[in-house]
Amino acid sequence: MTSELHRYLAHLKDNNAWLRLLWLQALARRARRERQELTDVQCINQLYRRYVDRDPDLENPTTFSEKMQWLKLNYRNPLMPVVGDKYAVRAYLEQQGYGHLLNELIAVYERAEDFNPKALPQQFVLKATHASGWNLIVKNRDKVNWWIWRKHIHYWLTHDIAWNGREWHYGEMTPRVVCERYLQDDSGGLMDYKFYCFNGEPHFLQVNVGRGELGSTQNYYTLDWQLLPFGKSQPHNPDAQVQRPAHFDEMVEAARALSKPFPYVRMDFYEAGGRVYFGEFTFFPCSGMPDFIPIEWDARVGQLLHLPES
Repeated sequence: MTSELHRYLAHLKDNNAWLRLLWLQALARRARRERQELTDVQCINQLYRRYVDRDPDLENPTTFSEKMQWLKLNYRNPLMPVVGDKYAVRAYLEQQGYGHLLNELIAVYERAEDFNPKALPQQFVLKATHASGWNLIVKNRDKVNWWIWRKHIHYWLTHDIAWNGREWHYGEMTPRVVCERYLQDDSGGLMDYKFYCFNGEPHFLQVNVGRGELGSTQNYYTLDWQLLPFGKSQPHNPDAQVQRPAHFDEMVEAARALSKPFPYVRMDFYEAGGRVYFGEFTFFPCSGMPDFIPIEWDARVGQLLHLPES
């Protein structure tokens, strides 16, 4: 399957609630099978081979993707399930003096039966706190098919994603759904600024423009805002005009401080309404798979990651 066809099918699924629910149900069936039949190493190798025609070197990892898999198997930092949880992280940021970066929390749910959209504003965002990609951006509450989305919410609260790629920290989180204030920047959407941090130092960042759209852009920049010649999961776009955010230095400072406890983490931020908002801690982007374009950058970025003791 070509990358363009894959992107089109993913876009189709992500923008149709019925197809997305069918996909989640298929994942649940696969999860039941793979949890029982595959060890952690077997599962990681199987997923890795879908990207490149080989297993990762887990004994002497050198590339970024191989080191990501090594960390899954050998590194257990008890902070990871805390800061990776989109609800529990709020108290952690307050403790660290970064509570001012938090978006407004409207509600939190542990049971689908408690969710009542009529009690919410016209615009808001729903996020499963113990997963990646399980969210809903609501721009007009009255135009959402809540019958089908209640099924999504029930699924979110009764499943996890730790089995897929063995991202262990997701399995140690309490399943919850948070409702947060809807944010929008001057682009009409909400651009992501994702800092790749190694041992407490941000080295470069990923910028997503038009995320969720077929014509979306995902470029990588140095900290002095020079475009890097690679992409990840999709090619970089040298024609895209992406402006350095006004509060960039504040993002860098927060990324540097908050990433210190970890050998690697991606720190995500937004800029809206003249201020910075915290997004999330991401420990295994794309489950740490080898998706750099061109693939040679997998090895080059891997040089930045110094692995801790097992």
